Amino acid sequence: MIQHSKTKRPSPSAMPDAMRWNAVVARDKACDGRFYYSVASTGIYCRPSCASRLAKRSNVAFYDTCAQAEAAGFRPCKRCKPDQPISERQYAEKIAHACRLIETAEAAPKLESLATAVNLSPFHFHRIFKSIVGVTPKAYASAQRNKRVRENLKRTATITQSIYEAGFNSSGRFYANSAQVLGMTPRQSRSGGASTIITFALGDCSLGSILVAATPVGVCAVLLGHNPETLLRDLEDRFPKAELKGGDRAFDKLAARVIAYVEQPDQSIDLPLDVRGTVFQHKVWRALCGIPAGTTVSYAELAKRIGAPNAMRAVAGACAANPVAVVVPCHRVVRGDGALSGYRWGVERKRALLDREAQAGNSKPPLKKSR
Repeated sequence: MIQHSKTKRPSPSAMPDAMRWNAVVARDKACDGRFYYSVASTGIYCRPSCASRLAKRSNVAFYDTCAQAEAAGFRPCKRCKPDQPISERQYAEKIAHACRLIETAEAAPKLESLATAVNLSPFHFHRIFKSIVGVTPKAYASAQRNKRVRENLKRTATITQSIYEAGFNSSGRFYANSAQVLGMTPRQSRSGGASTIITFALGDCSLGSILVAATPVGVCAVLLGHNPETLLRDLEDRFPKAELKGGDRAFDKLAARVIAYVEQPDQSIDLPLDVRGTVFQHKVWRALCGIPAGTTVSYAELAKRIGAPNAMRAVAGACAANPVAVVVPCHRVVRGDGALSGYRWGVERKRALLDREAQAGNSKPPLKKSR
């Protein structure tokens, strides 16, 4: 039996032991993550909300972290599993509140201040926030700030004013990252993409009409459809004030590479890309590029791969927002039962792409007809 040693008791913290004991007696879930308690008679440590039989107060000690409890010789309770992430559902309201604090703050809040605002330790808050939202608090704050820049550029009198209103400490820091934030210079973004040159080519493939477009940075769109006019209108809607021009012979070769990849997906393709999206969307798109041809994953599996197991709907939304068909292979994501659904360019095209990849790999995936 493990005996308590006074030398291994945790140092006092901001929450008195009397309050901690009251939280344990009440099995207060709001205190989960703020501290842990050990029981000398059993040799285990638990969350405050653990449903196990209440121990004697004389056998209980308190710790700020799991590491402290384990260093004192205690093992995690198998019932409340204090060493594992808690159900995100319990923290949804706390994380939603933290998101609102980030969204309304003039400057990105510190991790410690956000954790304090929702009564969690910084480490626990960071882990739960990333699990639920899919990105870190810092990345979420950066995305919100970038969003404000884009909105401010449409209404403020000067570019400098919009930069400072969005929370950037200096315009130099913003301009250093403006291409990543906006996909074009601030002045071009303010004018709806005016003076941005986008070269495009229209063609036909076995899936119908195809449009390939690129900025000087890289390919920004690969669109599939039934007729070229619709695809061109789609491109114009995406870049309403950009200068669109037909590709020359060199660009036609680039478009031909994309079409060849659509027709023969067992080949590899390495293209410079200029795809614009949120931090979360880019995270999903990078994960999509890691799915081998001839294989599929479910939305749930893809969510797990990016470390956001409960963000299946957000993952599906990021797949739908992918502007570069086939090259970023969102068609390789299917429902949990293997059925096809939710492909932006049509479920039949999705089926054709997957069948083509399966045949190229001499294997046929267990795909069901979409309902």
